[in-house]
Amino acid sequence: MNFLSKNNKWLLPVLYGLAGIAWGILLRYMAPLSNYEAWCEQNVAAISLSLCCIIALWLVRTYPTKVGVITYAVFIGIGLGVLAWSCDYYFLGWWLKGNAGYQVFLHNTAIDRLIMAEALLLPLTLITAMNKRVLAIEERFYHQNNAESLLREAELFKLRQQLQPHFLYNSLNAINSLVLVAPDKAQEMVGRLSDFMRASVKKDSNEPLPVAEELIYLESYLAIESVRFGDRLQVQFKKEYTDDARMPPFLVQPLIENAIKFGLYGQIGVVAIGIHIYMEDTMLVIVITNPYDPLMKPQAGTGFGLAGIRRRLYLLYGRDDLLQAVGEAEQFTTTLQIPQSHV
Repeated sequence: MNFLSKNNKWLLPVLYGLAGIAWGILLRYMAPLSNYEAWCEQNVAAISLSLCCIIALWLVRTYPTKVGVITYAVFIGIGLGVLAWSCDYYFLGWWLKGNAGYQVFLHNTAIDRLIMAEALLLPLTLITAMNKRVLAIEERFYHQNNAESLLREAELFKLRQQLQPHFLYNSLNAINSLVLVAPDKAQEMVGRLSDFMRASVKKDSNEPLPVAEELIYLESYLAIESVRFGDRLQVQFKKEYTDDARMPPFLVQPLIENAIKFGLYGQIGVVAIGIHIYMEDTMLVIVITNPYDPLMKPQAGTGFGLAGIRRRLYLLYGRDDLLQAVGEAEQFTTTLQIPQSHV
């Protein structure tokens, strides 16, 4: 339980009142006081300490800034300690002014009363001030973390939206060209494209899902590409992953799209795309290979689209070494690694 919580605002004053009552009971048995004198002691101490506790909590909690709050709390604690002592010392001195023996006792215990008041009220104001600072830091951290999380989610969403347009444009252009020469294929491609887009809309772009489920999505994509390119496109899967392997959606499809686009660029024969999926320690590794002619340059502005995927991987895993792309001789190899948090 947080005793400084505003939900417990009456708990501390009650405890301080009980401390005043305990003080009176202690004096009754340890000092030469009558029952009435001890009763006066405990009631005055209970009221003065409770009121000063309420004032201390209110003054520190309503302090308008975090700057100098500790110094402010020290002065408030010292001042309220003096106030509680003054109420106790001078009121009892006035109330029991006709009792000479008690007046001597009151005078002899004046310093002790001041020390007790300061010992109770100064730590209270300091702890309240420190609690105020901690809560302010926690709130600032929460808002900052929440803002960073929202920014991260927004960037991930933006990156996801950038995955589909080129593929969609190419598919629509292909459908347009097939409408007159091969209307049956155009109709088939429209149906497959509709299924593919419906599946992509339903997916959460951040939550990992089983690899087998993502492969169904990829096969739907490849079915569309097979309508476009016919027998020229051959995709070979090699699956060596475990059933519990998971991966974020929409990471592999743009890589395969690039492999098809650049594998077929400048080629007139059959183009084989290899996709090898396997586990290596705590990593799911996906290796995509496609034919590559270093002398054939893609049109300016197209690129391989790897920068966006690297950025998404960094946002998801905080690492920038999970995607590697190497072109050697006549083959281009893209290697994607997905950390498995459950391993």
